[in-house]
Amino acid sequence: MKTRQDAWTHEDDLLLAETVLRYIREGGTQLAAFEEVGDKLNRTAAACGFRWNAEVRKRYVEAIELAKKQRKERKRALESAAKKLQRTEQHSSQLISSCLLPAPNAITLEQCIAFLQSLNQTDIQSQKLREENNRLKKQNEELQQRNKELEKKLTDLMEQQEMIQEDYQALIKIMERARKMVLMEEIETQQSAHIFRMDKNGNLEHVATQ
Repeated sequence: MKTRQDAWTHEDDLLLAETVLRYIREGGTQLAAFEEVGDKLNRTAAACGFRWNAEVRKRYVEAIELAKKQRKERKRALESAAKKLQRTEQHSSQLISSCLLPAPNAITLEQCIAFLQSLNQTDIQSQKLREENNRLKKQNEELQQRNKELEKKLTDLMEQQEMIQEDYQALIKIMERARKMVLMEEIETQQSAHIFRMDKNGNLEHVATQ
């Protein structure tokens, strides 16, 4: 049973974000992403989901939108390639069937040549489909790389913001201590300025300090 209770580190959050974004791009579910991260970090999927929704997701709003856009583009490209391949296969099947079906007359040389030419054309179309598929894969890899670069920039900016906030808080504390020290010095000066002594008649007289 997974019972890990220690705090989330920056590396844990980054792993969670990268995994969820990858699942979004590839059309997977966030639950599956939480389970994968849970296996890697020895945490429950529920703990990963809570961390994502409560803390991490708001840091990657732009990256999430980009991943959703990439998922739509990838889906359209795959559907288009599948339709083209299906049409090509149907066309090839029809041509082969027409040549194999028995006919009252023998197949002429011109018909055989036309059939072979159509097969060659089918091979050319298949090659184009493979090239288009490779192009889409390359484009997807470039988009993924760009997404990682944007995530890295976002992480760097967040770290810089945290450092600036820490420096600002430290400066506020220093100024507050300095203000208190000045105030204490003023109080001590005022107190030391009022010193009294008793004269020979028993009356108190003010002694001016140097």
